[in-house]
Amino acid sequence: MIAELETRGTAMHLGYCSLKFFLHGNDSLKGKRKVIRAIKDRLKNKFNVSIAEVGDQDVWQNIHLGIAAVNSDAQYLDGLFKQMVNFVDNMHLAEMTHCQTEIINVNDGYSD
Repeated sequence: MIAELETRGTAMHLGYCSLKFFLHGNDSLKGKRKVIRAIKDRLKNKFNVSIAEVGDQDVWQNIHLGIAAVNSDAQYLDGLFKQMVNFVDNMHLAEMTHCQTEIINVNDGYSD
């Protein structure tokens, strides 16, 4: 059934990425928020994805971001997330310490 949905173009894929960073020399939540805002704004503008801080909110030197995107093409999402990770890493705002990406095939449950 999933292969049939994919050939008709009605398959949906959800991609998500968990990114963790370490901020060297940061000593305030204000400094951390400035870096988070820069990363979020640039990723949203360039890649049109959803981003949220999902962990370590009260730790000054750690950032944990969750990024999500939806598309009908799983290969497109895979390439998109690779580009995003490289883009963020090349910003040199913080040291990336963890990156996990997953793409899930979501069946909408409809049939003809």
